[in-house]
Amino acid sequence: MSRFVRDNGITLAFGFAFLLALTGQAIAGWTEFNNQLATDSLAQIGFLDYLASSDFAVDVTENWQSEYLQFFLYIFATVWLLQRGSPESKEMHKAGPESDEDQRVGEHAGPESPRWAAGGGVRQAVFSRSLGLVMAALFLLSWLAQSIAGVAAYNEQQLRQLQAPVGWTQYVVSADFWSRSLQNWQSELLAVASMAILSVYLRQRGSPESKPVGAPHTSTGVEG
Repeated sequence: MSRFVRDNGITLAFGFAFLLALTGQAIAGWTEFNNQLATDSLAQIGFLDYLASSDFAVDVTENWQSEYLQFFLYIFATVWLLQRGSPESKEMHKAGPESDEDQRVGEHAGPESPRWAAGGGVRQAVFSRSLGLVMAALFLLSWLAQSIAGVAAYNEQQLRQLQAPVGWTQYVVSADFWSRSLQNWQSELLAVASMAILSVYLRQRGSPESKPVGAPHTSTGVEG
């Protein structure tokens, strides 16, 4: 058990922190939702009812889709885009998908390489891009979930105000939907840009996200 925890420390720690944050968000959101109901002189709802509500679902999924969008764009963009001096970037001469030898695919695969890396054709092509493709799929699924939950939450507000509900296609081009989406996208893109440039000049001893403390500012693609 101790070896399993050590070998999966990052996933376990951040997964547990995620559950704590999600629980906190649910409790705070439930309290705020019931405060709004009380203001509108409506009956309050239980915690489990709130967890099943569109209001909770849209708040959760709008954050998820922006995170997966960040990773999807970052994974694909850093194949070609570089930042001199950043450990978040490849070395300056390695822009592009790199050679089969560098990537250890096909005839250059080793005995411990994944089976699909050693193969060819469609399987290798898909596996070679599987991380970015899965992140893209997760973004699209969470975006779809946000739009479905969002239109339900929006229509609930419309009905409370005695206004006509809207359809899904109307909602996904509405200001409410894009306001929710873009306010998260801009923060994620700013965070990536900040990390790329700040890691050129700043250090964090022992972190793989940082260069070694004594590495020159111009060292690129070097992790501590």
